[in-house]
Amino acid sequence: QVHLVESGGGSVQPGGSLTVSCAVSEVTGSGSAMGWFRQAPGEERDFVAAIKWSDHGTLYTDSVKGRFRISGDNANNAVTLQMISLKPEDTGVYYCVADPGSAPYWNYGQPSTWNYWGQGTQVTVSS
Repeated sequence: QVHLVESGGGSVQPGGSLTVSCAVSEVTGSGSAMGWFRQAPGEERDFVAAIKWSDHGTLYTDSVKGRFRISGDNANNAVTLQMISLKPEDTGVYYCVADPGSAPYWNYGQPSTWNYWGQGTQVTVSS
C-alpha cells in the first residue's frame, strides 16, 4: 500500500507565501509523476501542478503560473509546491497525488488519472 504523507500548509494573508510538501512512504515509488490538486469548499478537485520524473518537466494550471513552483526528488519520491503571491481564491485543501500509470501528461489534469492520493492539507488565504 502506498501512502502519501503531506506537510506544510496553514494560513496566510493575501500576498503571502506558503510551501506544501509530500513524500511517498513506500519503496515501490511514485510512478512516472507526482502532483497537486486542490479543492475549495463546495467545489470539485482541480488540478494545480505536476512534475514528470523523466525530464522534470512541469505543468501548471493557468491561474497559478508565475506564482507557484513545483519541484521534486525522484530518488526520494518527494515533491514540494512553493506558493507565492497567494490570493484568497487559492484557499482550499491541497492534495498530493502520485503515479499516473501510463496516462500521457495531457491527462494529468484529470483526477481519475492518478492512482494515489494524500489526505490533504489546508491552505487558507485570508485577511
